[in-house]
Amino acid sequence: MSRRDLLEYLSDLGWRDVETRAAPADPGSGPGTAGSHAAAGDGPLAAADLGAMARALAGCTRCRLCQGRTQVVFGVGSPSARVVFVGEGPGADEDRLGEPFVGRAGQLLNAMLPSIGLARADVYIANVVKCRPPANRDPEPDETAACIPFLKRQIELIDPAVIVCLGRIAARYLLGTTAPISSYRGRWTKWMGRDVLPTYHPAYLLRNPAAKRESWSDFKKLRERLKAEEVKG
Repeated sequence: MSRRDLLEYLSDLGWRDVETRAAPADPGSGPGTAGSHAAAGDGPLAAADLGAMARALAGCTRCRLCQGRTQVVFGVGSPSARVVFVGEGPGADEDRLGEPFVGRAGQLLNAMLPSIGLARADVYIANVVKCRPPANRDPEPDETAACIPFLKRQIELIDPAVIVCLGRIAARYLLGTTAPISSYRGRWTKWMGRDVLPTYHPAYLLRNPAAKRESWSDFKKLRERLKAEEVKG
C-alpha cells in the first residue's frame, strides 16, 4: 500500500485531520495504485444504501486484487438483516457469479441456517475482501486494509444485532487475533459495538466433518441470542 493509499484509508476511518494532499503523486499509476483510487473518490463510503454502494464499488481498483478478479463480490441478503455473516473472500464460484458463498461452503451454510429458524434471504452475507485472491490464497494485510472500510460501511447501513465471523481470517481482521479459531470459537465478543460470534468456516466443516458438532453448538448460541433480542424488542 502506497503512502497516499494509507493516508486515504485512515481518512476513511474518520481521521479527518489526516492531510492526504501532502502525499506525493505516484508515477505511472495503474490498477490498484493511488492514482486510480483517487479517481474513484469516496463514493462507496458516502453511499446512502447498499445498492448505491455496490454500484459505486463495482469498478474498485483500491488494491492489487482487482487485477485478477472477474467482478467485485459485494454481498447479498436482507438490507435489514439481524445477522451478518462475514467470511474471508470470494472463491472461484463467487468470482464467476458475483455472489458470496455460492459454492459447496455456501450450500452447507444454506443448509445450516434453517436449523436455527433462518433462511439465506433473512441474513446478510459478505466477506472481508470483495475480490478473489489468486488461487484462493489468504488475503494480504494491505488488501484487507483497503477493503475493511467497505465492510464497516455495510455493517453501518444494515445495523444488525449480531455479526458471525466465519473462520480464522474473518476473526483475524475483525477481532485482531491470530490464535487458532478452535481456542475462541463460540465465545461472544464485540466489534463496532455489536455482538460477534466467531465460528468455523463452512469450508473447514467440509474438510473436517467432526467439527460440525461444535459448529452446531455455536449456532444454538446464535439462536438463543436472537430469541433474546426478540424479547427485548
